[in-house]
Amino acid sequence: MIPSRALPRVLLLLFAVLAVAHLVIQLLGIDAWNRPTQVFLMPALLLVLAGSTGRPRGRLIVLAMVALVFSWLGDTAPTLASGDTAFLLMVGFFLIAQVVYVAAFRPYRKNSVLSRRRWLLAPYVGFVAVLVWLCAPHAGGLLIPVSLYGLVLGTMAVLSTGLGPWVATGGALFLVSDALIALRAFVPGWDSLPQGGFWVMSTYVAAQTLIILGLLSRPRARTGAETAA
Repeated sequence: MIPSRALPRVLLLLFAVLAVAHLVIQLLGIDAWNRPTQVFLMPALLLVLAGSTGRPRGRLIVLAMVALVFSWLGDTAPTLASGDTAFLLMVGFFLIAQVVYVAAFRPYRKNSVLSRRRWLLAPYVGFVAVLVWLCAPHAGGLLIPVSLYGLVLGTMAVLSTGLGPWVATGGALFLVSDALIALRAFVPGWDSLPQGGFWVMSTYVAAQTLIILGLLSRPRARTGAETAA
């Protein structure tokens, strides 16, 4: 999982320091530094991925890089608006990121719970269904985009199981992180969850990190020769 070359290791260390700093800022409630540290997280992780892989990069790595770019837009674009518009910007860019991850993971679906140990589909389907059920009475006009996002997110998490335990864990944590966002946004009482921002960001950062490092752990990923099994 850890890059073997010196430069990617340094980049990973810098990303880890930035991620820890951001999460500490979340815990301490230092709002002035919250957004500035958040906007650098995905670019830093993108550098780790780019520095750890050689050219020509395979389809899986290229699509993961694109997903990180749209995740970064989801992190930053909402600052340009407010209210429902900001929320829709975030959901929109993260929806695109999840669609890209789905496209990246889809060739490995034969190794996922769609084809193996299908009983493991139940927790994913149940989780998304309960989340939509809880949010639906309070989502109003945002119900359709939120439901669509939940469906695509669940699909990404299911397909991530085809790329090994680290990527699968990252996909599951993405479900948890975005579920917390939805619950805090729509379900009464959840907006007062203690350290809610910290739990959202800690699961989000862990999800993205595990997905990227899990992809890098695949033997052929760094050479561009990665193919679906």
